[in-house]
Amino acid sequence: MAFNPRMSILPPQPQQSRQRKKEEEAAYANMRLPDREIVGCINELGIPFTLADLQKPNPIQVQMIFEWFGELLMNKTRQTVDPAMRAAAEDVCGPELGEAMMPSDTRNLLGFYVSLRRLMLDCGVNDFSFNDLYKPTHDRLVRMLSYVINFVRFRESQTSVIDEHCNKAEQTKARIEQLYVENQNMEAQLEEMRHNRRAMEVLVQEKTVRNEELKKRLLELRRSQEKVAARLEEAKTKKGELAAELEEKTATKIALKQESAKLRPYVLQSPSALQASLAELSNTLNNDKAHIDALDRRSRALQTSTDSFSVVSSDVASCIKLLEEIAIELAKEEEENVKNARQRDALTERGHNVREVERTEALLKRQLAKWVDRTAQLRTQSEEKAQKSMEKMEELRAVHRKLTEERSEKGKDIERRRVRIEQTEKKMLDLKENIENEVHAAHDEYLKMEAHIKLYITEMEQAI
Repeated sequence: MAFNPRMSILPPQPQQSRQRKKEEEAAYANMRLPDREIVGCINELGIPFTLADLQKPNPIQVQMIFEWFGELLMNKTRQTVDPAMRAAAEDVCGPELGEAMMPSDTRNLLGFYVSLRRLMLDCGVNDFSFNDLYKPTHDRLVRMLSYVINFVRFRESQTSVIDEHCNKAEQTKARIEQLYVENQNMEAQLEEMRHNRRAMEVLVQEKTVRNEELKKRLLELRRSQEKVAARLEEAKTKKGELAAELEEKTATKIALKQESAKLRPYVLQSPSALQASLAELSNTLNNDKAHIDALDRRSRALQTSTDSFSVVSSDVASCIKLLEEIAIELAKEEEENVKNARQRDALTERGHNVREVERTEALLKRQLAKWVDRTAQLRTQSEEKAQKSMEKMEELRAVHRKLTEERSEKGKDIERRRVRIEQTEKKMLDLKENIENEVHAAHDEYLKMEAHIKLYITEMEQAI
């Protein structure tokens, strides 16, 4: 028994390519537009174009036509791709050699060709190449223009849907840009508030340190003032005691002088008594002198103390003046504290504002996230709708392809029937000619037979 390997159910590759080529040819047969219609459509665009230009295409004119279609459908021209292509050339060859090694016309045409190739793929032209722009031919140009014009017509039939989605996308984009600008402004305002807050905190800290130093100095000055006031009171009391004691001694001296004046007559009566009285008076005088000297020393000491008290009083006055200045400084410090309190309140209010701004920023971020999600949903919905429209387009293309196939099959069948009818008509004409020839021949034979019969009858009559 011979080995019979299982055959693959897939058709061979050439058959698939031939089948795909037949399908493309069938689709192209339906999509192909007449030359006059193509020329009319291009003239409607504002580009002068004739049948001669279509029969013998000019590369520059063809590039202008495709550039107009690119600007209409993709908003892409050679001018729009120039910055990106210039940057790429400078990146590859350097800023000095980029223009020399890659001229602007060539690189812009190549960049536009990439975008145009994507457009042609969307239009259904899968074999679009650079030669179609650089060396166009009549058949290729008619094919590509037919596909592009049909795509433009389909796009114009769906203008309302496209405009609706474009408007929604533009509104969403504008809202996102507005929210982004507001977010940037809020961030700048927040950063400015934070900077002001840090500056105010530094100033408040410096004022607090200065306030603490002034408070410590004020406490020290109050302690020294209390000490000086205590010393002044003590010196005043001591001065009063010494003055009272001096008055008492002076009164005692005056009283003793009066007594001695009274006793002086009695002393003259007895020398021994006078001697004793003199000795007693001399002792008393010496004691008084010593007491007076002591009082004098004490008065000088009191004068010295008084001078020192005056110096102390001047020091106290200077201290009081310094205290007044300190009180003024304290008043200023209180004003500064009030200002600091106001600034602290303002800073607190700014903090509340910052928190409010942060809450607003969070809210705006949430809204931005919602809008981004909504944009993503709209994008997915638009993609789904585009997918559905593409599927519907594919279905329509399949139906169109099927109808085209049926039309081509019917055309072939009609052609076959027409050929058969022509062949039948030809056969009928041949048969008619043959029949007419046979009729003519039979008529001739009949005439001949009739002539023979008449001749035979005449001969029979003559014979009779």
